[in-house]
Amino acid sequence: MKKCLFVIFVVALLSCQINKSKISEEGTEYSFLTDSLNIEQQLIDHNLAGFSLVVFENYEIVYSKQFGVKSVISNEMIDEQTAFSTASIAKPITSLLCHILEEKGFINLDDPIDNYLKRWHLPKSPFTEHNNPTWKQFLNHTAGTSQHGFADFYEGGEIPTLKQSLLGQIPRYDKPIEFLFTPGTSWQYSGGGYVIIQMALEDKMNKSIAQLAQEHIFVPLDLKNTTMIQPNEKGFLTNVALVHDKENKVIKTGLPITPQVAPSGLWSTPSDLAKLTIEIQNALRNKNNKVISNNIAKKITEVTALKNAVGGWAYGPQRSFGYNNYDWIRCGGSNTGVGSEIFATMADGNGWIYMANGEKPNRLPVFNQVQIKLLALTDWKKTLPTEDIQKIPLETREKLTGNYNDFLFGVGMDVKIVVRDNRLFVESPFFEFYKGQNENELIGLKNGFFKIIDYPNLLKFNFSHGKPSSVIVFRDNLEVEIELIHDK
Repeated sequence: MKKCLFVIFVVALLSCQINKSKISEEGTEYSFLTDSLNIEQQLIDHNLAGFSLVVFENYEIVYSKQFGVKSVISNEMIDEQTAFSTASIAKPITSLLCHILEEKGFINLDDPIDNYLKRWHLPKSPFTEHNNPTWKQFLNHTAGTSQHGFADFYEGGEIPTLKQSLLGQIPRYDKPIEFLFTPGTSWQYSGGGYVIIQMALEDKMNKSIAQLAQEHIFVPLDLKNTTMIQPNEKGFLTNVALVHDKENKVIKTGLPITPQVAPSGLWSTPSDLAKLTIEIQNALRNKNNKVISNNIAKKITEVTALKNAVGGWAYGPQRSFGYNNYDWIRCGGSNTGVGSEIFATMADGNGWIYMANGEKPNRLPVFNQVQIKLLALTDWKKTLPTEDIQKIPLETREKLTGNYNDFLFGVGMDVKIVVRDNRLFVESPFFEFYKGQNENELIGLKNGFFKIIDYPNLLKFNFSHGKPSSVIVFRDNLEVEIELIHDK
């Protein structure tokens, strides 16, 4: 019954009227964004080398602009073809590749991944005695493996092999990759899990992951400035942004080498990734998609992990965001001296991608400012169907008001429910950071469900002794109950 109600609600939500955006009101001229975002001044204020931005709306790129330099040494300006190391954005690309290869009959993602490994095999663990993890569990970080992320390497230094990486013979790790819980029972972000995927792909296909991605994704989609080839390999791109440290100095050679290609070895541009993202958006509506099928698009974006999964995770992308009643896809990447973000709506073909070649203290304030302003300027909104909205009784409002543990994202940011003008609002530092404001109304729906405007999951509260004791979080076919710690 709960599943049925959820499906009805989602269908109604997706059929809602969309407000015309402020970008659309500008006709075909989008240059106003340059002045509004004021990125050049942001680069100066935060000592950031360069920044590249693309905005897309209604399945088309409507704005592309680059700022700053590829390297403070050469002072060569970044252009639209300048590629950046995209770090963890490689993960959803790897997931897409796996699903394409499955559709073509090469692999089965429901199989135990160990069946495909030749150079190395999964370590024995009491967690896997009766639960041999599948490809899918590695793709959505529910396999339970360790090794979060990896250090960068540079030409002239020792570059580890994939096997050395998995054996823990690399910086950051002094022991082999291991299982932390029974596969499928929880969620743990694991770059090491994607290294296992890379090894399985290469062992099965007898080709490098860079060759496979080129053949099945980059060439078919005409992504000329995108590669998984590394800087120490033949065929690497020539127009690239070098990485910079906190003092805005080039780090070593400026070209990080990532042998762990599947989790973090992609180089690309915002324009290329926008083309890819729009292809996925088109595939979701099964219209104008040329390479990615509707079936694959639905599979890679479906929320498959909810428990401890930062509000929702798919096979590759993060699905924790629900700005203005849209469901969003988010893919972020962060390596030393460089970072990228993809934000895209699941419906209507909107979003943006930006990249910068500086360290976190230099680039994150710029990312944050640009995102908050883009949310305000684009004004892509959906409204809830009025027939689904229910008035929240005074007694319920009073019961819900208070301070709680983080039941929304599970990242330790306390949640507050407050009353303003006889309406309930949810406050969280997560909302404040990503949207720049904490006006997030909690709306009552039919059958005891609740919806937060800027949060994609449905909620249902359980009460004990007049206070909320737990909340059930619903998403697609998943639900998880979270105990509430209430401090009024």
